[in-house]
Amino acid sequence: MAIMYREHLTFARELQEILIADLILIVAFDLTLVGGLANLRTGFDVFLYFLPISAVGVTLSFVLHEMMHKFVAQKFGAIAAFMMSQMGAVITIITAMLGFLIGIPGATVIYTNTFTKREEGIVSLAGPLTNFVVFAIFFIAGLALFPNFMSSIGNTFNYFTRNSYVENVINFTLFISILLAFFNMLPIYPLDGSKILRWNKPLYAGMIALIFVIFASIIGIGPLLIDMVFWLIIALVFSLFYRGIGL
Repeated sequence: MAIMYREHLTFARELQEILIADLILIVAFDLTLVGGLANLRTGFDVFLYFLPISAVGVTLSFVLHEMMHKFVAQKFGAIAAFMMSQMGAVITIITAMLGFLIGIPGATVIYTNTFTKREEGIVSLAGPLTNFVVFAIFFIAGLALFPNFMSSIGNTFNYFTRNSYVENVINFTLFISILLAFFNMLPIYPLDGSKILRWNKPLYAGMIALIFVIFASIIGIGPLLIDMVFWLIIALVFSLFYRGIGL
C-alpha cells in the first residue's frame, strides 16, 4: 500500500492494471521456481506443472491483499485504487528471468491527507491480515484432507517427489500467503509494517512473532534466517525504488 496523490483511476483501468500485475507475478513466481530463463527449456514441464498452482496462490494472496487495503481505506473516506508500476513490472520480470524475484508490479494507492496514525495503521493491517486468513483456510483444508500434511509441505517445490496436485496447490498457497505477509510486515517504509509499527508496537511484535513461528515450522530455522536477510535486502531495494521513482 502507498499513500500518494494522483488522478483518480477509473474502475476499468484499475481492473486492467491489477489483472496485468497479477499475471506478471504468476509467471514470475513460476519462472523463479525453475531457476530462471536459463533453465526454462529443460524445466519447461516443471514450469507448466506449477503455472496453475502459481495462479491460485498468487491471485489469492496478492489480489486479495491489495483489495482489502482499498476497501478498508474507502471505509475511512479515502479514495483508493490499485496502480501498476511499469518500472516495477519490468524489475519483476527481469529478476524472475535471472532466477530470483523482486516482485513489485504495483500497489494500492490511497488518495487522502486526513488519515490519523490509527486509521493508516488499520488500513495497512488489512493486507497482511488477509494473508493470514488465506493461510488459515488452506492450512485447515490441508489438515482435513491429507494425513501427513505437515511433513509434505517441504516436498511441494520438488517436482520429482511431488505430492498430489491438490496438496501442492494448498502448500504453495500457504507459502505465498505467509511470504507476502512477512515481506509487507517488514518495518521499512512504504511497506505496511512501518505504519503498523508506528501505530501499535505490541500488535506489530505479535504479528511478526506469529509469522516467524509459521515460517520456522514450514521451512526450518536455518533457511528462515537466510530468507530473512534476502527479503530485507529486497525490501530496502523496494523502498529506494519507491522513494526515487514512485508507482
